Amino acid sequence: MNKMTESVVPAPLDPDFQPAVLCCRKYVDAARASGRAVPLVIGLERENGQISRHETLVLPDAAPATLRHVERLVKFALWACGGWKIYIGGPRAIGEFIRKTYSVRGVRKFDCGLMATAYGKKLQVVVTTAQKVPAGTESQNAAGGHLKGCRIGFDLGASDYKVSAVIDGSAVFTEEAPWNPQNQPNPEYHYHHLSAALHRAAAHLPRVDAIGGSSAGIIVDNEIRVASLLRAIPRKQFQKAASLFKRIQREWNVPVVVMNDGDVTALAGALSLKARGVLGLAMGSSEAAGYITPSGGLPGWLSELAFAPVDYNPAAAADEWSGDRGVGAAYFSQQAVNRLLPAAGISVPAKMTLADRLKEVQALAAKGDPRAGKIYETIGIYLGYTIPHYADFYQFRHLLILGRVTTGHGGDIILNRARNILKNEFPEVAARTKLHVPDEKSRRVGQAVAAASLPMVRKNLV
Repeated sequence: MNKMTESVVPAPLDPDFQPAVLCCRKYVDAARASGRAVPLVIGLERENGQISRHETLVLPDAAPATLRHVERLVKFALWACGGWKIYIGGPRAIGEFIRKTYSVRGVRKFDCGLMATAYGKKLQVVVTTAQKVPAGTESQNAAGGHLKGCRIGFDLGASDYKVSAVIDGSAVFTEEAPWNPQNQPNPEYHYHHLSAALHRAAAHLPRVDAIGGSSAGIIVDNEIRVASLLRAIPRKQFQKAASLFKRIQREWNVPVVVMNDGDVTALAGALSLKARGVLGLAMGSSEAAGYITPSGGLPGWLSELAFAPVDYNPAAAADEWSGDRGVGAAYFSQQAVNRLLPAAGISVPAKMTLADRLKEVQALAAKGDPRAGKIYETIGIYLGYTIPHYADFYQFRHLLILGRVTTGHGGDIILNRARNILKNEFPEVAARTKLHVPDEKSRRVGQAVAAASLPMVRKNLV
């Protein structure tokens, strides 16, 4: 039997962790060995008729193990690529199970609702044969990298925001400040914080040629379609909050481009590494991800890996928003640190924010406290086993890891454990993948600087 299906390096604070990659490979190996395996194709259609595909093997019956295998793959592919129509090409009973599961009354009604909000269409599931799933039709968008001129970049997270003033690609001013947007029902709160930050950055520039932004959530045409930052906004005021960036563009009268923070993470990596084929992971208040293809473009995928399954333990941690278990946000974010506190034996005040809890753990790690070390060690093992699963969906040669959770000594522990897992358990992935972390300053404000390079300015800049 393949070594990868025999054992799991135990996570010190989460001994029941069941890596998705091992479960998937074990299932496929067993199906292939049975001699009864049949192909199953998952197709995802999103805007402009674009199709993403994922292929696997399944046993033809609708046994619980098969249904779970397929449902978890659908869930991962949906949040990686995005889409408003799911094609399930394979045994009909499996397809009908997915149709029932991904419906407004099904177990994945949360996913259906967010996809409908993101794409403006009710989520559909088409049950068909593997041969009739449409061929893949992916397009790519330019990935920023416009450095010339006087620019402002910002990065909006759930617990802090960052802003940078940039001249010809070099930051001349950076600022990081706390805020609490997800509990604020008045959209003016979000506007005033961002507007004031932009003005503070502009004070360090001779002029402002363009503004680029990075924000948690799903951003389409400079509008927020879905974002935890706006969770407290009443429905009747949501459009006002969602059009925040267009309001900024009108007021400043310069090109403004805002993208999902994960995409900007990947862009930051591509710029700093001068490389293509980059998957960026930002471990902050949640998990953000973005992808620069091997040809250097943005494929337009959602890459909302905070909702993508990474742990197949049926009793895994439940995500507070979606209710699903074992998804990325609880493993690669401040939420992960908070979740592991009790197992580590670290007590904090009940009213302490997640950001402050992380700071407490960082301070303990800096002092060599073994309890904090076990938290980072556990996250490092999560990461080491999840990178190969990501590699089954994304073609990346470089993995950039940043965000508040990776700051300080704890970040070194995470990376060292992840590298060891790859080297010893997944040598074929380790051989083609390089893990990178930016320097300490870039870890914290690099996304704001990269975001500044998003807009193209057509006039000559001197």
